[in-house]
Amino acid sequence: MGDTNYFSGIVKILENPVQKINKNDRIVTKIRVELPQIRKSRIVCLVFWGNLANTVKDYYQINDYILVEGYLSVQNQKKFDFETRNYRPTTITILKVYPLLLQSNRNITGT
Repeated sequence: MGDTNYFSGIVKILENPVQKINKNDRIVTKIRVELPQIRKSRIVCLVFWGNLANTVKDYYQINDYILVEGYLSVQNQKKFDFETRNYRPTTITILKVYPLLLQSNRNITGT
């Protein structure tokens, strides 16, 4: 039986990656993404650490689709949003990311 908190799936990026340095001088990048579902879409936050954080900030943009693997965590805040019917904010700490469908009108070389 696998780990029940392990997540693997395709997500759509909703906003440009935001990069910060935490109090331990580690680079952290956060992105809000959408999990496409048949009935209703679910918005979650992805967290990237270290070199992966830099890669995500440099190469991915809004409306890109990526395949991600990581661990799911639910924060302890007990808020209820009546619009989305979400009880708690959901965060996925990403270990691996694979490009799936990127916008074709960009220059990847960085020049």
